Amino acid sequence: MFNILLVTTGGAAGAMLRFILTNFSKTLFTSSIYGTLTVNILGCFLIGYLITSDLSKNINENFIKFFLIIGLLGSFTTFSAFSFEIVNLIFSRKIFIAFIYISISVFVCILFTYLGMLINKF
Repeated sequence: MFNILLVTTGGAAGAMLRFILTNFSKTLFTSSIYGTLTVNILGCFLIGYLITSDLSKNINENFIKFFLIIGLLGSFTTFSAFSFEIVNLIFSRKIFIAFIYISISVFVCILFTYLGMLINKF
């Protein structure tokens, strides 16, 4: 039950940080893509750092896993989880599966975003 609380509070914090950073970038740039790109890059860096760090020696491992990685970074950016899965596939020498996963994720998600928008136009 405590892990659910960690994920929930981390998720709220991550969503709030994403909102703040994305809106801040809109004051600096004319497009929101810079905020999204920044969030995705920062989230990918942080998840890579946290997963491979020795922080669990000083900080509770459940806090790192459930609050920081799943909660905060999971809501801050889902791209960090996607990137971690790709890196794991590559490290497992499943290069072809990683390529297929990347291709399907990018192209199919963009296609379905378009289809969802198209359906709303009717």
